[in-house]
Amino acid sequence: MATKLTFEPRRKLALVIGIGDYENVTKLRNPQNDAKALSSLLQRMGFNTAEQQLDKTCAQLKNILVDFEHSIESNDIVLLYFAGHGVTSEGQYYLLPKDFPGMDAVRPLETPALLKRNAINAQDILNNLGDRNPYFIIFLLDCDSQYLNANKAQSVELTAMHNVDSLIAFACASDTLVDDKSEQQNSLFMKHLLKHLATTSVDIENVLRDVTNGVMEDSNSKQIPYVCIPLKHKNIYLCEQAGGKNNSFRWNKTRVTMGFALCAQYREVWVWVLVFVSHQHPQDFYLNHSILPHDSVGTD
Repeated sequence: MATKLTFEPRRKLALVIGIGDYENVTKLRNPQNDAKALSSLLQRMGFNTAEQQLDKTCAQLKNILVDFEHSIESNDIVLLYFAGHGVTSEGQYYLLPKDFPGMDAVRPLETPALLKRNAINAQDILNNLGDRNPYFIIFLLDCDSQYLNANKAQSVELTAMHNVDSLIAFACASDTLVDDKSEQQNSLFMKHLLKHLATTSVDIENVLRDVTNGVMEDSNSKQIPYVCIPLKHKNIYLCEQAGGKNNSFRWNKTRVTMGFALCAQYREVWVWVLVFVSHQHPQDFYLNHSILPHDSVGTD
C-alpha cells in the first residue's frame, strides 16, 4: 500500500463589501458599483463564493463577517474587499458601516470610544480570518487613509496591519486621497483591479504592482496605493492557469496500491514530476509536503 499524492483546486472564498449610502457622513457613489463588478469578476475567476454585501449597518456587518469567518476551512484562499469610508484612530484602522453616526459634535477624546462601538476594526477582521488557518488572505481596502474629526479631514500616517500569509492593499497611502470621481462608474483602484486581477501567469504581488502603477499613472501620482505583503508563499496565482500551473491547488493524500510506487526509482520520477508541476524549488517542495528525497514514504 502506498501514498499517492494528487492535487485538487484550493477553495477560493471572497466577501465583497461596498458602502456608499451613508446616513450621517458623506455619501459615496462608487462602492456599490465596485462591489458588484468585483463580485462578478471573482465568480468568473472560479471563486467558490464571492458574496457582495451593499450598504450594511454595523450590526449587519458584524454578523456577515462572523458567518464568512466560519465558512473558511484550512488551506482556503480568502479575499476580503471593502469599499467605503475608513478612519484611523490610535493606531487602529476602522471601516465605517452605513449607520456610522456623525462626528460633528464629538470631542477628539471621545473619538476612539465612538469608533470601537460603531465601526469595524480592520485588524480584528484580519486576526479572525487568520485564526481559520487559510492558505493565504488578500485584504483589499478601497478607502482613503484619513482621520475624520468634526468634518475636517487630516492626513495621518497609515496604520500598519499585519498577519502571516496575508496581503493587505490600501487604495491609497498616507497623504494621498482616493480618486472617487462621481462621473466614473468605478473608483480608480477598482478600475485597475478589474483590468489586472484575472491575468493568468502573473502572481498576486505583480498584479498589485501593475494596479499601483496604473493608479499612479492615471492620477499623476496624486493617489498612491500602499501594499503590505507578509507572505511566506511564492508565486501565488488567483486566476486558474491552463494545465493547472499554479499553487491554487492543494495536495490530497490518499492510500492506493500502485505497483510502480514500490520501486524507489519510479517513485523518485513521480515526485520530480510533481515538483515540476508545482513550480517550487525541490527543497521547498519536500519540506512543504513532508517528503524526504530518496526515502521510501507512504508504504505499509
